[in-house]
Amino acid sequence: MESEMHRPIHEGMPVLAAGTPLQSAKAVVLLFHGRGGDAQDILGLAQSLPAEEVAFLAPQARGNSWYPYSFLSPLERNEPALSSALNTAAGLVRQVLEAGLPPEAIILAGFSQGACLAQETAIRNPRRYGGVVGLSGGLIGPPGTTWNTDGQFEDTPVFLGCSDVDPHIPRERVAESAAAFKRMGASVVERIYPGMGHTINEDELHAFAEIVAAVRRGVRPLQ
Repeated sequence: MESEMHRPIHEGMPVLAAGTPLQSAKAVVLLFHGRGGDAQDILGLAQSLPAEEVAFLAPQARGNSWYPYSFLSPLERNEPALSSALNTAAGLVRQVLEAGLPPEAIILAGFSQGACLAQETAIRNPRRYGGVVGLSGGLIGPPGTTWNTDGQFEDTPVFLGCSDVDPHIPRERVAESAAAFKRMGASVVERIYPGMGHTINEDELHAFAEIVAAVRRGVRPLQ
């Protein structure tokens, strides 16, 4: 019997869907919730985004948390939950590809812990995506972490938004994340909002919506 330590923590958890059915979509937004949130909560962002011909998929983390400690902790401290979370995200990407859509149709997005998961999933699996949207998050790892930048994002739009005084996300990590994506050929927009709390603002939602709209206009499912 598999031990609790090695059990795939997030395996078997539900994935909520909204918008257009996956097989009919021209864009697919994978939404990852933050610590203490849930899939239904993050799926609410779909109401602020273009919905025509867009599928939204939001996986649920077991216990409402993708990993137990800060994203700035040593990687091993967040195992095995972190690897399970990354497997969940990669599995959703595979599901979209197997439905016949190209990677350019996929937008990886999330808030807080979910923003960290979306970015880390992208950086570990570089390719041309429809977009990466990190709302109050950054790449995962302790201070001094360097990320493998061998792959190429081929001008994938990456939007990173965060407060300059966020209590959970150091501004420096947002800048480090932006730099890593730029080195790998992404088209990065980094916006730091003075005095904003740990939240999502209208400017971020507008930028997010622009990415979704562009993907919907420019991507066709593979037949």
